[in-house]
Amino acid sequence: MAGGSEETEKPDLAWRLIGAVVALGVGFVTRKAIEFGWEKATGKKPPADSDSLETGLAEAVGFAVVLGVGMEVARIVATRSAHRRYRAWKALPAKAERIVKS
Repeated sequence: MAGGSEETEKPDLAWRLIGAVVALGVGFVTRKAIEFGWEKATGKKPPADSDSLETGLAEAVGFAVVLGVGMEVARIVATRSAHRRYRAWKALPAKAERIVKS
């Protein structure tokens, strides 16, 4: 830490709030889509309680893997897309100011 200067820029509060809302919304929609797909593919409802001994180990692990990977991929894609749009939106006033000064 040289000189106490901040070398990494902290995300602003607006982006943190937008990112949280996007992640929550995408998480909800993705979980519903994965549960629907699981039911269509297997013909059974997804395991409600993976710790239950009534649920087979392969089924519980399979659903956990599909759900975990699906949720994380959807979150990454949505958050990156939202961040790209947010940065573009935030840059608009600076671009407009440069055009007006020209």
